[in-house]
Amino acid sequence: MAARRSTFTVDELWRFERIGAPSLSPDGAQAVASVTRYSMDDNKGTSQLLLLSMLGGEARTLTTCGDKDGQPRWSPAGNLIGFVARREQEGAKDETPQFYVIAPDGGEARRVGRVPTGIEAFKWFPDGRRIAFVTWVWPDLKGAAAQARRHKAWTERKETGYATSESLYRHWDHQVPMGRVPHLCTLDVASGRVRDLFEGSRHELTRRDPDATQFDISPDGRRIAFAYDPADEKRGDGRFAIAELDLRSNRFTPVAIDGDWSMGSPSYHPDGDAIAFTASHQARKHTMPGQLALWRRGGKRWQVLSATWDREPHAPLLWTEDGGGLLFGAEEHGRTHLWRWDLEAGRAEVVVRGGWLNAFDRGPGNSLVVLADSVEHPARLTAWLPGQAPRRIDKLNDSLLDRMELGRTEEVWVAGARADGQADAPGDPVQVWVHYPPGFDRKKKYPVLHSIHGGPHTGPGDNWHYRWNAKLFASQGYVVLCVNYHGSSGFGYAFLDSITHRWGELELRDIEAATDWALAQPWADARRLFASGGSYGGYMVAWMNGHLGAERYRAYVCHAGCYDWTAMFSDDAYHWHAKELGAWYWDDPQQVDAQSPRHYAGGMSTPTLVIHGALDYRVPDQQGLAYYNTLKARGIDARLLWFPDENHWILKPRNSRLWHGEFFDWLRAHDPGARGARKAVRRGG
Repeated sequence: MAARRSTFTVDELWRFERIGAPSLSPDGAQAVASVTRYSMDDNKGTSQLLLLSMLGGEARTLTTCGDKDGQPRWSPAGNLIGFVARREQEGAKDETPQFYVIAPDGGEARRVGRVPTGIEAFKWFPDGRRIAFVTWVWPDLKGAAAQARRHKAWTERKETGYATSESLYRHWDHQVPMGRVPHLCTLDVASGRVRDLFEGSRHELTRRDPDATQFDISPDGRRIAFAYDPADEKRGDGRFAIAELDLRSNRFTPVAIDGDWSMGSPSYHPDGDAIAFTASHQARKHTMPGQLALWRRGGKRWQVLSATWDREPHAPLLWTEDGGGLLFGAEEHGRTHLWRWDLEAGRAEVVVRGGWLNAFDRGPGNSLVVLADSVEHPARLTAWLPGQAPRRIDKLNDSLLDRMELGRTEEVWVAGARADGQADAPGDPVQVWVHYPPGFDRKKKYPVLHSIHGGPHTGPGDNWHYRWNAKLFASQGYVVLCVNYHGSSGFGYAFLDSITHRWGELELRDIEAATDWALAQPWADARRLFASGGSYGGYMVAWMNGHLGAERYRAYVCHAGCYDWTAMFSDDAYHWHAKELGAWYWDDPQQVDAQSPRHYAGGMSTPTLVIHGALDYRVPDQQGLAYYNTLKARGIDARLLWFPDENHWILKPRNSRLWHGEFFDWLRAHDPGARGARKAVRRGG
């Protein structure tokens, strides 16, 4: 007799093990990746390194002593694996992330040197004797000793104020380190000696989460290419250029610099005589996609390779072994595939088809290890060896998945809004992902729940999600609709740019078209319609509240939603407001107000759960508080869930459990077909 499968719950969501980006050994035989496991009881996660054979079999735990071991990369000789961690070694506990190495056959990991300012990301030099790494330094100082003294004084200070004259001073959920900039440095593995490659220059990497995709080391180890902002004032919408540093002469040479374009993700050709990178024509429009570009040593000018290809390559860019092509991820119709750009033919082809590509690495003979998820499962690792069928090389979540009933998912297309405004023509095709509850029966009636994605220029679909998991929502008995409305990525540039300067208009028609499609199905209960969304999706449910009557949807959930574009000027992305909305609020307040849900507060009447985090700098929490206060002042049924320790996302296990409990309780309280309706929401303090 088959064992009964369990219902998917939030506790089970946090039991899944989360695999990080893999690194392939130089001989292509093994992969290493971090895996993060969360404890609901301890309310935290720990990360260790796993070693996996490309031929399959049981994974081997490589590290056990650290709490946050991450970013593993094989050394070029294959004798060491480097990683970043905060650990305790020889009686000293790391205050900032440090570089560690461990032999692939096990043993103790050892810290290499000590970098007081910490290590953000790194890459090995080809000879394996050094790494290049990113760290935040005080640019007025010279030498590692001076940096160490300043860092000690900074950590021991009693003042808490943040003073700045910079335009870019905070990002996502943290302040940009005051008075510091991200530099590239080298670390000698044998001696631990540190050298600041940018010391005394005006160069720095991006101040928005600099990582290892922002620089590359030449195959001979003599040069480093990197992306930098040449402008004196560093802004959130800065246009980046590519430069090259000769490590022997300390000479910086511009590779690709053009004030009309923004470049990034440099990658050296295997012969070192060319650099591939992404380039976006920002002078044409801020929504222009990144395109593949190439600079050849000795050439007069860099060139765009993919100008006629209506997709956007994602970092990293990895060359094929023979240098004849580039590997990268790119979205297409709600999926992200691994693509290969053929230089000679000038076209792209899919190498590994989605779900949703998270990360990949290339080994000898163009062997590949791919990390990808789908709506049916969390991220998993697959080996792609020449001449062989793809092979799963991890089994971390299989037993948990086998015990659960997830329900079925279907992709449908509806006629949505028409971007060109022709009222007498059919609407543009719009993709809708439909997630059915376990045990779905077309002869029965079901409530319908929209899960509206953020962005707006993202395009989720066939992917797993740890915060807005459609399968988890459906497990509560809802048919869940996820609409890739106008503005979503992965459907071509015209579709993505169509909402610019008129936010809310086309997206609402698309969502309503999906609702109409659902109501035409025999299983939909018209009395039980709900809509939820986060970030731009939260903006959309607030927009819907002001534009649709109370009889359309029973209740909304607005997580981290934009409410007032004038007050939103306190966010970390204010440089983009006029570009997206069509005007600065002081130049044309009517244009900005027309795209703000606040402007339509007089028409709001639908009960709403408002959720926000105090550490959210992308959509500051005053947006959610203003929306909630407005609903309460107008006498509209509303509830607030506010987190003092969360950002734009809910990242702590216990807070996630609370989030889901409030979310589902709110829907049940306003569901005329649910047991205990109107009594479901907890009324605790």
